Amino acid sequence: MSNLLVRLFIKDYQNTQDARVRERYGKLSGIVGIITNLLLFVIKVSVGLFFGSIAVVADAINNLSDSASSVVTLVGFKVSGKPADRKHPYGHARMEYLSGLAVSFVILLVGFQLLQSSFDKIFHPEAAVFSWVTLGALAVSILIKVWQGLFYRKMGKVIDSPTLSAASADSLSDVFSTGAVLIGLLLSQLIHFNLDGYLGVLVAVLIIVTGVKVIISTSDPLLGTVPSKELVDKIYKKIHSYKGIVGIHDLNIHSYGAGRCFASVHCEVPADVDILISHDIIDNIERDFLKQDGIHMVIHMDPIVMDDEKTNRLRDQVEGIITSISEEITMHDFRVVWGKSHSNLIFDICVPYEFRYTDKEICDLLEEKLQELSPTYFGVITVDHLYGS
Repeated sequence: MSNLLVRLFIKDYQNTQDARVRERYGKLSGIVGIITNLLLFVIKVSVGLFFGSIAVVADAINNLSDSASSVVTLVGFKVSGKPADRKHPYGHARMEYLSGLAVSFVILLVGFQLLQSSFDKIFHPEAAVFSWVTLGALAVSILIKVWQGLFYRKMGKVIDSPTLSAASADSLSDVFSTGAVLIGLLLSQLIHFNLDGYLGVLVAVLIIVTGVKVIISTSDPLLGTVPSKELVDKIYKKIHSYKGIVGIHDLNIHSYGAGRCFASVHCEVPADVDILISHDIIDNIERDFLKQDGIHMVIHMDPIVMDDEKTNRLRDQVEGIITSISEEITMHDFRVVWGKSHSNLIFDICVPYEFRYTDKEICDLLEEKLQELSPTYFGVITVDHLYGS
């Protein structure tokens, strides 16, 4: 069934891949979540109250919170699909992350409330009536939650949605919590000891753990995460494919939600080529990225002197020094201001994050090495940090 629903939308999404289609995916997922979770809540809360099981009632309230989360998801996708405006020039796509964050706090709140109720049940136990109806309701719930989790996972992969991925994780964690309740009720019958309150605690802890995980996964995009290696490699390879580009550095990528990717990069071009020709190449690259990849690319053009033997020879020597320190460090934007008493060697280096030396230690070491080449050499060094390949 989940495969059928996804197939009904996937061709349309692959053909258009715009905000409106993404919004339809989100709405469909939200509506499915609301209906299925409300159905599970009604079934389990009725059974749990009738047979006096706090664990089943706790599991039912968890489903009710999932239904509320689906409402938040529905609203989040609706808002995130709005186009950019004067107050939000980068669009509203990050609202999807905020809706995911709201879902996670709802999950946490429910978890702590159930934890309190379950401890109360442990300290003030009441007899729970064993019923095959209860077991049947829990078994049906597990099957629906497995289907729901797989449905969310498929939809989340199609539109690359962190909110739906979080919903999938929540649904599949519910499978384990409901399964624990079912097994516990069977054990209670076998050992003649009421495990109901303890099972409620177990369900509450699982819900809280899920909530914490969802908070982490939905907060990362808001804080800003490193782009994937595949995306960085793709950008580098594509830019290098244009004739007239001799080097690339200082790539920065910012995501403002699905389909709202902004990037900037410095492209090195030969200084002896007409600037209008180089500028035309840069314009074409920016236009192609937006049209073909949906990336708003801004390129800074760096003219590089290519035919000065003295400068080129010194560049090779400095690159050798940098390589001797670490092959992980690269250099760009090398130029020399030659003088009678001293010469300034101006260049940038790209250093990985969490490198074994601090930026100051690297600069001091390079200064020392440059002085060994010649006492008249002084380095003007800028340290960048590289997050790609």
